[in-house]
Amino acid sequence: MSSIKKVLIIKVILAAVCIAAGLVSFFVLAGIFSNVDFYADTISALDKSRSKVMELAAAAVASSSAITLLPGDIGTPVAQELAEMSKYFLIVLCAIYLEKFLLTVTGMVAFKYIIPVACLLFIIFIASNEKVFAKIATKLFLFSLVISFTIPISVNIANMIESNYASSIDTTLNNAKQNTQTVTDDAKEESGNAIDKFVNNITGNANEILKKFENTVSSFIEAIAVMIVTSCLIPIGVLFFFLWLVKLIFSINVNGFGFMRRENR
Repeated sequence: MSSIKKVLIIKVILAAVCIAAGLVSFFVLAGIFSNVDFYADTISALDKSRSKVMELAAAAVASSSAITLLPGDIGTPVAQELAEMSKYFLIVLCAIYLEKFLLTVTGMVAFKYIIPVACLLFIIFIASNEKVFAKIATKLFLFSLVISFTIPISVNIANMIESNYASSIDTTLNNAKQNTQTVTDDAKEESGNAIDKFVNNITGNANEILKKFENTVSSFIEAIAVMIVTSCLIPIGVLFFFLWLVKLIFSINVNGFGFMRRENR
């Protein structure tokens, strides 16, 4: 068998493999990677993070309202700080919902469109032997893997970080609820004049209670920092790491596909 015939057979086999890969990606893998059941664990982790963020936001708002019950304006600065935190919780919440949305969308786009296009470009490369098509096809294939697995991997990393701070965040929530309950319970105590009763009860302990709320503010800041890192920065960091890895791979000088080089005649 001549070398030309061998190369032709190899090209036909590779083209058939590319066609099969494209069809499997379009009709099988696209359905799997766009199905929410496939990401059940990841979605469950995101839902837990969302619930925790909403709990923290509610506790911050309740604490801010409770501080305003302290006599005079001694609690106003702390109340304003707590109220300002709502925008950061909103940012984290939006990031979590965006991750949930992209989780299935990126899988569908990658396996239903990008990978089949990459397979088509590789077939064109096999037929034309123009290396630019192989390079583009490989980049598209790697890019599809990057966007498909960035969120699941980042969520797993975030879970490991959040597990280390889980007890701290729970303590923050409990302290905030306890401090809020202390102030509101004193405010509800009845007497001949409920307001005077409340002021008399609370004035002596105002500085102590305010100090507790200040500590709660510090704990909220720590919780927000953890949430921003896990929900916003880690996904971005994982994405850039994969893109850097792809760039590193393509910076390697490889003389591949030698069996398809045109012979200089």
